[in-house]
Amino acid sequence: MISFRKYQGAGNDFIIINQPEHSQRMSEKKIKMLCDRHFGIGADGLMLLKKSTSADFRMKYYNSDGREGSLCGNGGRCIAFHALLCNMVAQQKITFEAIDGIHKANIIAHDHSKAIVRLKMNDVAEIKIIDGNYFIDTGSPHYLIFLDDIEKTDVFNEGRRIRNNSSLFPNGTNVNFIGMKSDQIHMRTYERGVENETLSCGTGVTAVALAIGLQSNKTSGNQVIKTKGGVLTVSWQKEGDLFYNIWLEGPAEFIFEGSIEI
Repeated sequence: MISFRKYQGAGNDFIIINQPEHSQRMSEKKIKMLCDRHFGIGADGLMLLKKSTSADFRMKYYNSDGREGSLCGNGGRCIAFHALLCNMVAQQKITFEAIDGIHKANIIAHDHSKAIVRLKMNDVAEIKIIDGNYFIDTGSPHYLIFLDDIEKTDVFNEGRRIRNNSSLFPNGTNVNFIGMKSDQIHMRTYERGVENETLSCGTGVTAVALAIGLQSNKTSGNQVIKTKGGVLTVSWQKEGDLFYNIWLEGPAEFIFEGSIEI
C-alpha cells in the first residue's frame, strides 16, 4: 500500500508521494498506472518528495507516461505547499532541489487546503527562433506560436505534429499556442510526456511571459497569463540578453489523500 496526496495548480494535477530513500523504486509501469485516469488515481504527473542534503527536500518529477520529466512549474508550487501542510518544513520560505537545480518557493497566503505560491525559476540567457517562432527553455523546452484565435486551433493534433518533429526537436518539445482575448493573454499547451493538451503549464507560461518581455524591450515586467485552468503571473528582470529574478506565481490546492495498492 502506498499513501499519496492529490494536488492541482491552475488545473495541472499531480500525485505526491513522500518517499524515504530506502523505499521501493517506482517503476515506469507503476507510475503510468497511478496517473491513469481510468485505472489509477489520475494525474498529469507524479512527484516523489525525497531527502536533500542541499535544500529542504528534493522533488523528483515524472510525467503521466511514467518517464522522468524536466522541471514542472505548477508541480513545484504544489509540492512546496504539500511540504508545508505535511509539516516537512516549518517556514513559508522554502528551498527545494529539482532536476535543473535549486529553487526557492514562497507561500504568500494559505489555509488548510489552498495557497498562493511564488516559485523562483532559473535564469534564461538564450531565446531561439526556430522556423519563425520562439523556442525557450525555462527548465522545460517550449515552442511558442502566436495566433489570432487560439480557440479555433486544433491543439491536440497540431501540437502533437510539432512535438514529434524530430528534425526540429530531436528530444521533443512542449508546444504553446498564444493569443489575445478580451485584452488578456491566453495560452493553450500540448504537453510533452502527457501527450495531450493540459489545462495549464507553469514553465510554458513563464516562456510566454519572457517572449512578450523580449518583444516589449523592457528591463522588467509583470505578465498575467490566462490558461484553461486558471490565471498565472510571471515577473522578471532583464539585462542585455539575460532574463533573471524570474518568479512564477499562482494557486496550489490540496484535493484529497488516500492509499492505493500496487
